[in-house]
Amino acid sequence: MNMFTPQTDFAPWMPKFDPNVWQSWLKTQQIDTKPITATMKEFGATIDPSTVVQLQNDYMQQLSSLWQEMLSSKTPAIADRRFAGPEWQSNPMFAFNAATYLLNSRFLMAMANAVEATPRAKQKIRFAVQQLVDAMSPANFLATNPEVQQKLIETKGESLMKGISHMIEDLQKGHISQSDESAFEVGRNVANTEGAVVFENAFFQLIQYKPLTKTVFERPLLLVPPCINKYYILDLQPENSLVRYAVSEGHTVFLVSWRNPDASLANATWDDYIEQGAIEAINVVRDISKQEQINALGFCVGGTILSTALALLFARGEKPVSSVTLLTTLLDFSETGVIDVFIDEAQVALREKTIGNGGLMPGRDFTSAFSSLRPNDLVWNYVKSNYLKGEDPPPFDLLYWNADATNLPGPMFCWYLRNLYLENSLKVPGKLAVAGTPVDLGAIDVPAFIYGSREDHIVPWTAAYESTNLLNSKKRGNNRFVLGASGHIAGVINPPAKKKRSYWSNDKPAADAGTWLQGATEHTGSWWPEWSKFLEKNAGGQVKAPKYGSAKYKVIEPAPGRYVKVKAE
Repeated sequence: MNMFTPQTDFAPWMPKFDPNVWQSWLKTQQIDTKPITATMKEFGATIDPSTVVQLQNDYMQQLSSLWQEMLSSKTPAIADRRFAGPEWQSNPMFAFNAATYLLNSRFLMAMANAVEATPRAKQKIRFAVQQLVDAMSPANFLATNPEVQQKLIETKGESLMKGISHMIEDLQKGHISQSDESAFEVGRNVANTEGAVVFENAFFQLIQYKPLTKTVFERPLLLVPPCINKYYILDLQPENSLVRYAVSEGHTVFLVSWRNPDASLANATWDDYIEQGAIEAINVVRDISKQEQINALGFCVGGTILSTALALLFARGEKPVSSVTLLTTLLDFSETGVIDVFIDEAQVALREKTIGNGGLMPGRDFTSAFSSLRPNDLVWNYVKSNYLKGEDPPPFDLLYWNADATNLPGPMFCWYLRNLYLENSLKVPGKLAVAGTPVDLGAIDVPAFIYGSREDHIVPWTAAYESTNLLNSKKRGNNRFVLGASGHIAGVINPPAKKKRSYWSNDKPAADAGTWLQGATEHTGSWWPEWSKFLEKNAGGQVKAPKYGSAKYKVIEPAPGRYVKVKAE
């Protein structure tokens, strides 16, 4: 017989179900609608009164049903993985608490979704409410989480002591540990594809990787990763390394390893990253390989940098590449996803005032911002496991990389935000001047392979698709778009050997992403072989596998080099 009796134990604090007192009930459940009201006022947003009444009535009906379940000693069903543990179901009080929280969460989010405002303002309101809702989950607190309490009893308090120790360690690190960081070391078991640094300047080191085949394609492949993160997302471990895959497919692979900026780069600009970064890398690879043209790949912001550099080179009358590949890259910034909540005129102006003329954008700010986009997965999940339950985070190479932050020069970062995110100038031919020269993405008249991830919250796949309409304007039919499953990182890092996920392809050009998807075919597995076929068509004939560097560009040090090992201060 259950020792817990809802009728007696719940009676003192259960609400009365008079619809006229619904606001009082909200207060007893600690639902504070003031943040929503304040945010709505800030953006001049409103809600139709009739919608509010309907939401109130729906809420009271659902709450009444939940109460009836409790009175009949029926444990409410909870379809949320935060409350999947058996401890939540074994005690009606905890089950009811979780179910009530989920009901309150749905009500608040329904209120946010009912707001009448501009799309940007509505997204900010939804984001603010979602942050509040996620933070208030009963799974996040010792007093309301039965799993945590059970473990505390079983370990005789050891779990809590260990959790406090984890928290103190993370406070010293400046971030929540999402992985066992002691399990990885750059150059030992991540970023360990064999290679050598053959060039370096103040902005990057250029790595050339050792061939795995006796012959290689004559045109080498240059990879330009994002400078907001470290390059080894493309070279985690051998079984999920895009670098190693490309090398094994017979390509001579070069890669830009961006420097983690310190005070010496505090005044660096976007033009510096184009001229002394991407363009310098292109020229060095061409010189080493003795090829007029190479293949080039850019990932995320690296793709934006690469495309800008190529537009500048084509404007100067040069044609240094035979193809370009862009992975989850924004060139048209009309649709920037949920990250848009961090970027508006006021926030950009503040950054310009503080670091626009010199200074650094701290890497830890990027880490915090990106984690807040998925707080349940990247914040509260680890608060519960690391701190409340005292568990050690498991080793996970991708999350180890995610915590390895990088700074950005303030002037470069502010220019990027204003000219691309706010003004979307790169999209308009000739509007944007780089290094004093107006650029046009449509002038890049080489085949392009463009990839987007269907669940990407940083670069929406529909925005990635728009690159097909910007590049190679005279021969857009030569552009190829492939859509992968999953998100911004997991969708990209999907090696064939894993036989995971799927991708969509459609060789018929379409004016918009929706039309393209309607005619697309889904395939199981990795999209990498599709890219490999595209690359092979533009890589030239076979030649003997080369040695590192050249007489002019000698080996400086083994890969992964010094730059990637520097931690953000």
